[in-house]
Amino acid sequence: MRTENRIEIGFLLFDGFPMACLTSVIEPLRAANEIAGQEAFLWSLISENGQKVQSSAGVGFEAERSLAACKDIDIIFLLSSPTSVFDNPSFGNGALRSLGRHGTVLGGISAGVFPLVRSGVMQGHPVSVHWCYEAAFEAEFPDMDARSEVIVRDASRTTVSGAAAGFDLALHLIQDRLGGDVAHEVACWFQHPMMRGAGVQQQVPRATAPDTGDNLPPLVSRSVALFAAHMSEPISVAEVAQQMGVTPRQIERAFKQATSQSPSHYYRAMRMKAARQMVVYTKDPIPQIASAVGYGSVAPLVTHYRAAFGLSPSEDRRRINRFRVEDNAPLPSV
Repeated sequence: MRTENRIEIGFLLFDGFPMACLTSVIEPLRAANEIAGQEAFLWSLISENGQKVQSSAGVGFEAERSLAACKDIDIIFLLSSPTSVFDNPSFGNGALRSLGRHGTVLGGISAGVFPLVRSGVMQGHPVSVHWCYEAAFEAEFPDMDARSEVIVRDASRTTVSGAAAGFDLALHLIQDRLGGDVAHEVACWFQHPMMRGAGVQQQVPRATAPDTGDNLPPLVSRSVALFAAHMSEPISVAEVAQQMGVTPRQIERAFKQATSQSPSHYYRAMRMKAARQMVVYTKDPIPQIASAVGYGSVAPLVTHYRAAFGLSPSEDRRRINRFRVEDNAPLPSV
């Protein structure tokens, strides 16, 4: 039974889930219990039928209970790869909907939002979507309110964008239950620099520098936002300049200085990244993917895709599927 003194959290694991998303939530909760000198938080590992689950790193985890035995859990977070589904969708999705109706807070961490949304429990709720899954999520769930915030949380649903955001979420849970002093001490234990909350945007790497999340200059940032809003119907640099009241030459110079690329090449890289998400994480036909990223036919997509990734979209999809089948493993998740 639920108690007012303790919060029990279940982690519903699917094959291919990222371990970092699990430990990033459990470890600060464990530390909070030690600091507070009480068992304020309990947690358990769940799988659909109580079976063993394998992480994206190939490490096996023994579940402590099945989804059917979760009526007493306060919060359930789904951890998965983007392609994860229940073995028995009718049962699994129905169980989540039933838990939600009876007061269990439901949530997803990183790619765990995919099976969470597939279950039908997120209608009317916004969803935090990791930037690397953004295009694939939009392709599968075009009517969902996808957000770029690291944490999107309300009274009954919680979604977070990745492992670091999971740590932030744990600090919020600790603050809610044990107060800000304990949450601050936990953050200091792990040298976590700050507790991010609602409204904080994800850091997204530049197209040319995947190791940095530095902010782009305002002119470049606003141009990128316009590019992102016009994936399926591309916008020209001249049109972007007109909307922002500058000359195309000013935009060219700003992009060259900030990214070492022309705006058109930067835009193409954005479209290729979106295309690859759909190739890897959806089953959409290649012509449909081409249209989604602004190509009137498959041929130019194949040319640009091959230039970006060294193989065609179809070859990339076959490679990923071969990895899944031959290695008996889902695509690793963030």
